[in-house]
Amino acid sequence: MSFSTGRSIAVVLGTRPEMIKLSVLITLLGDQARVIHTGQHYDPTMTGDSASTVHRPHLQMKVGGQHRGVQIGAATAQLTQAWHDDPPAAVIVQGDTNAALAGALAANAIHVPLIHVEAGLRSHDRAMPEEHNRIVIDHLADLCCAVTSQNVANLWAEGIPDSRIVLTGNPIVEAVHLTERDHAAALRLTAPLGGEPYAVSTLHRPENVDDPDRLRRMLTSLATLDLPVLLVIHPRTRQRVQQFGLSDLLAQLHVPDPLSYPAFLALAEQASLLISGSGGIQEEAGILGVRLLVLRRSTERPEALSADCALIPQPEQLPALARSMAKLGKPSPGVTPFGDGQASTHIADLTDMLATSAP
Repeated sequence: MSFSTGRSIAVVLGTRPEMIKLSVLITLLGDQARVIHTGQHYDPTMTGDSASTVHRPHLQMKVGGQHRGVQIGAATAQLTQAWHDDPPAAVIVQGDTNAALAGALAANAIHVPLIHVEAGLRSHDRAMPEEHNRIVIDHLADLCCAVTSQNVANLWAEGIPDSRIVLTGNPIVEAVHLTERDHAAALRLTAPLGGEPYAVSTLHRPENVDDPDRLRRMLTSLATLDLPVLLVIHPRTRQRVQQFGLSDLLAQLHVPDPLSYPAFLALAEQASLLISGSGGIQEEAGILGVRLLVLRRSTERPEALSADCALIPQPEQLPALARSMAKLGKPSPGVTPFGDGQASTHIADLTDMLATSAP
């Protein structure tokens, strides 16, 4: 894709979901993309396949493993300094991570146009740190790339004008469709099950893993399901399990290490049920055609909730709801409210126009 501006376009990210969702857009930006990774995800098991997902970062920071406020402050300071003498034509951030907020604050500090991919999501739950991040980013953004009409309405309700809002859909749709599945890796993990139907679970959100009682109840409920459960364990979750003395509960589950994205998609696509607190999996489940139980008290993606996707505030609700969903069979793949697979192309065109018009 040819861009009118000769200056770089900075893409600030720090987590694996951002790498995945922005991969197609970064490819479209070509040589003008300058990828900056803050190191919010710093464990090798969460970043090891990033090079195959996006271009290698032009700048790699190391802010991970610190308190949220320290991460945001350190990353903002480093970005501001890096851009002081050579500012990009525009800055792109995605979602609601600490990395995204740092990129937004730094862009604002040096008066560079900011594009927010996945704008307008709202859980209306102030207990979520991500809710604070996404609200601040949207109000700083020169261009809010909303995923759904509900996201647009959320932005209107907060006084953000039409001139700064575009309905683009979510780039996760094309990322899922274009990612080649690693069926061999999935087969190695499911071979011990002997062809039996299975569920795939991920747990990493603070509300699920930072409270020892809630984490114990989560793991206990997963172990009581009629289906065998593959718990794809996040480094944060493994750390908490060990810290809280809950390792014996993992023995009742199948616990592979974190997977590459191609392997995870292959595993999830063949599952009878997904069980997760992940926001990204709420998007991926419909695209893959797999029913999902969301282990959260609230969601910023209410559009996903349907007969195929249900919110579970309490772990004890899991076994009964899992049995009910298992009786429904597999839904049709590709049914998603999150776009038509053209979001990255649309956002690339909008970025070119914004960067070209900037002084």
